[in-house]
Amino acid sequence: MLIAHVTFRTLPNDRAEALSALLDQVAEVRAMPGCVKYIPAEDASDPCGLIVVQAWESAARFDAYLASPPFARLGQSLRPLMTAPPVSQRFDATPCPG
Repeated sequence: MLIAHVTFRTLPNDRAEALSALLDQVAEVRAMPGCVKYIPAEDASDPCGLIVVQAWESAARFDAYLASPPFARLGQSLRPLMTAPPVSQRFDATPCPG
């Protein structure tokens, strides 16, 4: 399983618009093959920050998402609102039984 944790910042007045763009795609992304979780949220510790936590069955499924039209559309919406490039961390994880 691949876990992706993405953070980025906007200007304070753009944060709601950026979150809305993320939330608009939740159902579409969660319906993609291999998506286990896709959770966008405001960063409670940063009034300009947003977080997206994702879990995918495999790196290949995540790569397919990165090459998808929904991801491209999201980038077109979010890039102009970001004050700096996003910080993306990816982790290879094995789920615990149970």
